[in-house]
Amino acid sequence: MRNRSADSTAKGLKVIAISLLVVGAMGASAVAGAWVQSQRSEQPVLSIQQERVITEQALRDSAYVRQNVNLLAGKVGDLQAKLIAMDGLSKRVAQVAGVSYTDPEVQASIEQVSIAPVMDDITTAHGASWSAEGLGRELDILTHQLSEQKDWFAMLDLVMTKRTGVEASLPTLMPVDYPYLSSSFGWRRNPVTGRHTLHEGLDFAAPKGTPIHAASGGVVTQARYATGYGKLLEISHGNGLVTRYAHASSFNVKVGDLVEKGQLIARVGSTGRSTGSHLHFEVRMAGHPLDPTLFLAEQQAPDRLVTDASKVAQAVTAQVR
Repeated sequence: MRNRSADSTAKGLKVIAISLLVVGAMGASAVAGAWVQSQRSEQPVLSIQQERVITEQALRDSAYVRQNVNLLAGKVGDLQAKLIAMDGLSKRVAQVAGVSYTDPEVQASIEQVSIAPVMDDITTAHGASWSAEGLGRELDILTHQLSEQKDWFAMLDLVMTKRTGVEASLPTLMPVDYPYLSSSFGWRRNPVTGRHTLHEGLDFAAPKGTPIHAASGGVVTQARYATGYGKLLEISHGNGLVTRYAHASSFNVKVGDLVEKGQLIARVGSTGRSTGSHLHFEVRMAGHPLDPTLFLAEQQAPDRLVTDASKVAQAVTAQVR
């Protein structure tokens, strides 16, 4: 009896234990299911919040970029206005410098530097905002235009420098302060020989010792006594252009000296074949005598002087040939 009772008790305990395990497992499953469900229900809420934060940040970044692009576009507009002003200034300087716009090379340069509207391609349909891509393109165009403008100014500088050099080399300064012309350029009866000969310069009557100044800057190539000329001083001004100062009483410079326009180079005398104290002044181009009045006429522009002198030189050359 005791064995049967013990077996019944053991079986009962097993049933109870199994029941408890089943109930516990069911409870655990319910708890786990509830937890999983809660996690699933919270995840969409977190994703929406994250998306909202990302969207707001993107909007702030976009507004910041747009603001800076607009500011940059404004500065580009200012640069464009200055470039247009520079273009007008360069044309006025070119006119003052005497650069002809009909010259093919100059015309080509002007066309390359022509100013195009910079802002047309970066405005939207409503003109309220700027395109970063369009702004980048216009910055490239503006950079190119500035480079072309720089080249144009460099060309003007070169032209003006050459003009200044040509003007500085022309013998336009009166060599003496006594501009009394006792004999002009051309055919005349020589006061010493009585023959009709070509007088190859100008004679300025002046007292002995009167200062003689260089009509233009250059290098002294002669300072010697020459037959007929007496004490002769010659200055080379480059490109075959020379001036001569004859019948001097003394020299203030020597061969090889660099002289400036207006510098004291000698003093008036009556050495050589001369009937009285005076300065014999010559201008020669490639060895041929030119009328000095072509250069001493101050009212004429340097380009006109060069043109007239070239015509005379060509005529003299033709006669020699």
